[in-house]
Amino acid sequence: MVFKAVILVGGPSRGTRFRPLSLDVPKPLFPVAGHPIIWHHLEALSKVEELQEVLLIGFYEDKVLERFIEDSSRDFPQINIRYLREYQSLGTAGGLYHFRDEIQRGNPEQVFVLNADVACSLPLNEMIKFHNTHRGLCTILGKKVNREEAYKFGCLVAKPDSREVYHYVEKPESFVSDLISCGIYLFDCAIFNEMKKAMHNKANQVDQDQFQGLDDKLRLEQDILRTLADARKLYVYETEDFWMQIKTAGSAVPANALYLAQYKKNNQDRLLKNEPNGPEVVGCVYKHPSAIIDPSAKIGPNVTIGYRAIIGKGVRIKDSIILDNAEIKNNSCVLNSIIGWDSKVGYWTRVEGTPTSNHATTITQNGIKIQSIAILVIHNKNDKQELRNWIRQEFEIYKTETDTEKIKELLSRGKREFKRISGFIMLSSP
Repeated sequence: MVFKAVILVGGPSRGTRFRPLSLDVPKPLFPVAGHPIIWHHLEALSKVEELQEVLLIGFYEDKVLERFIEDSSRDFPQINIRYLREYQSLGTAGGLYHFRDEIQRGNPEQVFVLNADVACSLPLNEMIKFHNTHRGLCTILGKKVNREEAYKFGCLVAKPDSREVYHYVEKPESFVSDLISCGIYLFDCAIFNEMKKAMHNKANQVDQDQFQGLDDKLRLEQDILRTLADARKLYVYETEDFWMQIKTAGSAVPANALYLAQYKKNNQDRLLKNEPNGPEVVGCVYKHPSAIIDPSAKIGPNVTIGYRAIIGKGVRIKDSIILDNAEIKNNSCVLNSIIGWDSKVGYWTRVEGTPTSNHATTITQNGIKIQSIAILVIHNKNDKQELRNWIRQEFEIYKTETDTEKIKELLSRGKREFKRISGFIMLSSP
């Protein structure tokens, strides 16, 4: 049996909740556990036998994904990886239907469709085995979550024995089910006939309700899955392994921890180990081979240290991501944080965020920013602009928009007298 796969990567108008990180790199390419988010998707897909090709579909410019595709093609030489660019945002199903001829080229019998913004163990081979036991057009990966969080996702109601889905609701206003969609699908290629019908129905709705603000985007969740459930052609394969959405910038840190835990289970050689004359390693830590860590540092658990990062003497890092070329100077402490590319954290600095829920999908509540992971981004390699010039040992850094504006004002005036900053911080060079 021949397979293809599609990863829906979105485009530059998406990912606003992922700022400031998405200002420098598209969310699908943000590094988690040492690799871009969608690299983990490709690794799982590479283990599917008879998988011909992986197509990335979105509306980024071609050059944005060009280098990633080149690097990934070397990592996974057994699969062909291509990018198909939408002329505009067509919706999660609209892009699939627009490129249906490319997807069906080579006559695959089944097609995986994966959303880019999820962290998951991706039990794809298990989904194939289950899919071949029923006569539906789609198997959707599902997972049970806390009842209080289920409304954030598409909810499924399925028969206990056959796992046939007879009711699907996208982000319901009241409780429907604690079984939710993980945004991972396996379709028979006959799904394109259903999409054709849905596209026709959508066009008619837009024409008839042109004053109701309807758009012509075709969406998997609202326009396809619901129809399949009504027609008894949708089934769910439930996973008990890890899964979470990567919606906000802060959610990258718990996603990082989940993938590191998976490394411990399946790829322990990727993790940093305690060695003589090396730093103290606690739990799961990934270190790029080019990074430098002083032997007196204590790192972990759940830490990723990127390309050419430098970790100084006596540094303590926990539950954090240190991105490429960042430098953490002596005796600093970084907890629940992301330290941005080329950033510098000065001597005796404490950077601390607030741990977030694995299913946090918003950055505000009742108009107020929610405390979250601390993110420091400073785009200036000039030592005179180092973070230590403004933040000292006793300062703790969290997240509010109002304080961010205050910081910018203080920096522009050369002030250093502020003491405690609540919330999310983005520092840019003057």
